[in-house]
Amino acid sequence: MNQSSTRPVAGDAAKEKDGSGDEVTALARGLTVLRRIAAADAPLSNRELTELTGIPKPTVSRITATLVSAGFLFRLPDSERFVLTSSVLELSNGFLRNFDIRARSRPFLIELAERTSLSVHLAVRDRLDMVVIDAIKPRSAVLVSRLDVGSRMDLSRTAVGRAYLAALSETDRQNLLAGLQAAAGDDWGNISARLDAALHETTAQGFAIATGEWYEGLNAIAAGFIGPSGERYAVNCGGSAHQCPRDWLVARAAPALLETIDKIVHEIGGTPGRRLDD
Repeated sequence: MNQSSTRPVAGDAAKEKDGSGDEVTALARGLTVLRRIAAADAPLSNRELTELTGIPKPTVSRITATLVSAGFLFRLPDSERFVLTSSVLELSNGFLRNFDIRARSRPFLIELAERTSLSVHLAVRDRLDMVVIDAIKPRSAVLVSRLDVGSRMDLSRTAVGRAYLAALSETDRQNLLAGLQAAAGDDWGNISARLDAALHETTAQGFAIATGEWYEGLNAIAAGFIGPSGERYAVNCGGSAHQCPRDWLVARAAPALLETIDKIVHEIGGTPGRRLDD
């Protein structure tokens, strides 16, 4: 389900070569290697990491050796490939423990999942993807999404990504779109046309919707909001196309979703996105 395991991260190669400003190049390279291994669907070798990151192979070899010694990577027996270790979980668990919005929004996300019988996700952006930080599966649903905490979703082809983009300031949105364009390359023409129309629709109606664009047979609706410190989030709910066709999402799920956003921002002191009746 991971859509980003082989896609270059916009700007990574340039940063590796540049090392300008306050960036510590060695640390940036190490984090790039960790991210690539985390995003991959299978263990990666030094050669594959070089191809994915653009970092010279001797440097990659030193980075992976250092990360093995530090306990963040494990080299598979009788293999040249690496996987993450549980030490990485300590970092993510520390993040989640201190991520108060997750705990404070969860009761409202549970209520939304039960009202709609759809899987519900709270997501934030990580580079050019949306990352799930909380996932609720309704008790009443027969089929539920396999997305869980840590799952990544495409920014341009999903409702949650479009909702996030719509919640940004114009300057931040254009900067992020430039990154998406650089990563998409020759595919950007097709992606941009759909995305422009989707963002116009999202702004007009107060929520984003995507039907079968990321995965065939999967429909979803999402809305973004702004946290008390200006950070952006998005709430997504979706399911199979036969369970939640587009008309049903607009008529039934959208009001429930926007009500949930209102409850969350009232709880945390944030700001909701546009409303249906704006």
